[in-house]
Amino acid sequence: MHSSKDPLHGVTLEALLNALVARYGWAEMARQVNINCFKSDPSIKSSLKFLRRTPWARKEVEAMYLRLP
Repeated sequence: MHSSKDPLHGVTLEALLNALVARYGWAEMARQVNINCFKSDPSIKSSLKFLRRTPWARKEVEAMYLRLP
């Protein structure tokens, strides 16, 4: 079996978001990635919907996840 070189392999967008919210909280996430779904009444559901439809924002959020200690 081959191991994927993609560091996000097997990580769902929902798991990624939950980890970021637990580590940073919505306010810090909104500061790092300036998108309204993190600022105005943030929720996992609304953020998932937005990020699935907006590739540039998803890339920024994935990059923030990869920077987690």
